[in-house]
Amino acid sequence: MTTDTLEEAVELAIKGGVTVVQLREKNCTSREFYQLAKSVKVITDAYEVPLIINDRVDIAQAVGADGVHLGQKDIPVQAARNILGPDKLVGATANTRRQAVEAWKSGADYLGVGDVFGSVTKTDTRPVTVEELREIRQSVQIPVIAIGGIKADNIQKLQPAGIDGVAVISAIIGRRNITAAAEDLFYKVNKFICPGA
Repeated sequence: MTTDTLEEAVELAIKGGVTVVQLREKNCTSREFYQLAKSVKVITDAYEVPLIINDRVDIAQAVGADGVHLGQKDIPVQAARNILGPDKLVGATANTRRQAVEAWKSGADYLGVGDVFGSVTKTDTRPVTVEELREIRQSVQIPVIAIGGIKADNIQKLQPAGIDGVAVISAIIGRRNITAAAEDLFYKVNKFICPGA
């Protein structure tokens, strides 16, 4: 990260076109995560960009985030929905068609599917091919977001899958000019992934 704070990085990324922010913190206490989520929410609220909290339904609820994203080892989608209510977003990670259909039928609003190109931020991922991504997209009636090692120079490879968007970390936050990186990725998403948007 080329900024002094995560909050600054989030703001620069939003200025470059990021449309949703997912806050993912694995190495801090619950109190630290809560404080960080509150700080980031000030920025996302100012730009009217949804804030999604990774894994932690309690943190999402405590800070009034727009939703939560759940992995396969987190609480079930329906349980999160019962806690957060019908107006919050509940996303789920899926690596197979079976997981995707199960999450959709359980009430997930969207799916994060991957690892498509190898992740530098997660080590316990399962590779998902573009063909598998396409099969998942055709199996559910909710948005499918590709995750895992996506960059501006490989995003075009995802075009045949017919997905609805991409989620990235290092392709934006890891770049020297965060806003320019976000702008470049935003342009390519609109060109290759969501040309009609």
